[in-house]
Amino acid sequence: MKLLLLTERLKEIHWGPTTMNMMQRVAEFKGKQQLFFQQSPEILTAMKNVAMIQSTESSNRIEKIIVTSKRLTEIVNERAEPMDRSESEIAGYRDVLKIIHESYEHMPITTNVILQMHSYLLRYATGNGGKYKISDNDITEELPTGETIIRFKPVSAFGTKDAMQDLVNGFRKRKEEGIYPELLLIAIFILDFLSIHPFSDGNGRMARLITLLLLYQAGYEVGRYVSLEKCVEDTKDQYYTTLQKSSVGWHEEMNDVRPWVEYFLTMLIEAQERFEQRMGDLDRGRGWKSRQVEAVIQQLMGHFSVSDLVDRCPGITGPTIRQVLARMSKKGSIVAVSMGRNARWRKVDIEEEDLE
Repeated sequence: MKLLLLTERLKEIHWGPTTMNMMQRVAEFKGKQQLFFQQSPEILTAMKNVAMIQSTESSNRIEKIIVTSKRLTEIVNERAEPMDRSESEIAGYRDVLKIIHESYEHMPITTNVILQMHSYLLRYATGNGGKYKISDNDITEELPTGETIIRFKPVSAFGTKDAMQDLVNGFRKRKEEGIYPELLLIAIFILDFLSIHPFSDGNGRMARLITLLLLYQAGYEVGRYVSLEKCVEDTKDQYYTTLQKSSVGWHEEMNDVRPWVEYFLTMLIEAQERFEQRMGDLDRGRGWKSRQVEAVIQQLMGHFSVSDLVDRCPGITGPTIRQVLARMSKKGSIVAVSMGRNARWRKVDIEEEDLE
């Protein structure tokens, strides 16, 4: 088995007009992103803070690692130490995410860097990160009947180290050649990484972190202000479906990478559109703080308090947040769960509004 990035098969793939048009859209945003990033520093700071929390929350929630909104915010903002396994997973993801945000230019894509990232990811939870799997790890799926089936057999534990080295070598070789768009190479790298499944734990989260790292290094920085992980979570069914389609025949070097690549580009376009929409919604001078609070509330799940919103809206004071809460409560879009000094709120679902 040879990875796609190391074979001539890459030259034989016909990229249709849909894929090419999508790459063009992503490239156009890259060309103008600096113009966006030079505007409204207060708004961008707020968006960055929200994206950091959302990314940590969504990437872990995809793997069914869930903590309360309050604890999540405290841990991401380093105001609390993790108290259980789930919170430890959250803290590890936070650390790797911050390292990527701050040091991506000094993190060449090597097996050592990947192992180090994995070590940080699990250092609070198990302390066993930074090592490839020592036993085979089939990817399984539980059917509605309760039966468990093997959906994909990754590279064996014995072959993992060599496969990872080949993956890194292939990516770097193709990147240096400059023949293929870097977005295609990144998408294929992530597909092969997930197919190798090099770790006993944390493969999905590592794939999303490496995605962010490689995109930053290629000059695509929308993930700094809009959570790519949230975009993946919102399209989770499509994520798994296209991943499975593009994995069929992977060991035999006959898999079709195009469904996955199109999904990957769709996710990036969605992130770009969310960024432009939020900039358009918020950056209108007077009143942007209130709109920022409302935008953050729309992204929250479960109960939340004023302090939760203060954490997610840097530069916006408690009185402003309370005014927004009062206005939204009067409109019926949120409802108080408890009152008093530690008042908590929740959003009103559309179904609830329809029943009233």
